[in-house]
Order: sequence, then structure tokens, then C-alpha cells
Amino acid sequence: MAKQTFIWEIIKDAGYEPIENKNIIVSYAPANISDSVAKFLNCSNEFFVLQICKDELVLVPFSKMTRGLKKEVALTIPFNTIESIDVSPFALNYIITIKTKDDELRLSTQQKELSDFRTSALLANENIGKNWHKINLDETMDALKALKNNCGER
Repeated sequence: MAKQTFIWEIIKDAGYEPIENKNIIVSYAPANISDSVAKFLNCSNEFFVLQICKDELVLVPFSKMTRGLKKEVALTIPFNTIESIDVSPFALNYIITIKTKDDELRLSTQQKELSDFRTSALLANENIGKNWHKINLDETMDALKALKNNCGER
């Protein structure tokens, strides 16, 4: 379980300016169905908080052992390096594809309708009935789509 205020503290301590309520739980998206099955059977899915900050996207990892947040930033993607962002539904999730000049990152996030019964509920519940992933999902996805629309203007 991770409180949003704790997430923001980690990110602020790392020198970034998180935008409140613009964060969701994500994992790396499987490349195909076989990859998805292999990850499920191996229980190897790693989870992160994707946080929109003032000038970048930041990923903060969860510990596999404790399911608590690690006090570190795993990846930073400055807005000025993003060429495109695509958000598309896929089964019970959304796939977020972030392309930069040199790389492509594919993330998966759980849709809010079932998130109370899935991993995001375990990781994002601050109190019973308060799942910040579910609460933040629509606004965060809208903010990512807005970033997508502004990528070509940099």
C-alpha cells in the first residue's frame, strides 16, 4: 500500500515537481499473448507508479518483496524528449506507448472498473474504499493524451 503523499515525497526528494493526482499504477506491457502468459505464470510482473511531473514523466518502482514503494526513481522521461504517446484499450487494461527519438516504452495499466479487485487495489488503497489509482485514472489518461497532442509542438 502506498499513500500518494509518500509518492510525492519520494519524487520531490529526487528533485522533481509532481502534479498532484496525476499518478497511476503501471507495469511493463507484454509484447504478445505468450509473453503475457509467461509473466503471469512466473509472477514476474513488476509494478511502478507513473507520475506526471511539471517537466517529465517519472516511474517509481514497488518492491517485489514488500509491495511497498522503493525510495528511488527508476526512470525519468523529460517531456522535450517525447515524440509521441499512444493510449489504447487492451483487454482489461490500457496500453500506454511512449516513443522518444531513441526508444519506445510500453506500459500497461489496469482499467478502473475492475481495479478494486486487481493488483492496483492492493498497491493503491490508502484506506478502505479509497483507491487512488481508480480515482486518478481518467484525469491521468487525459493528461497523457494532452501530452501526446503537444509532443509535435516542441
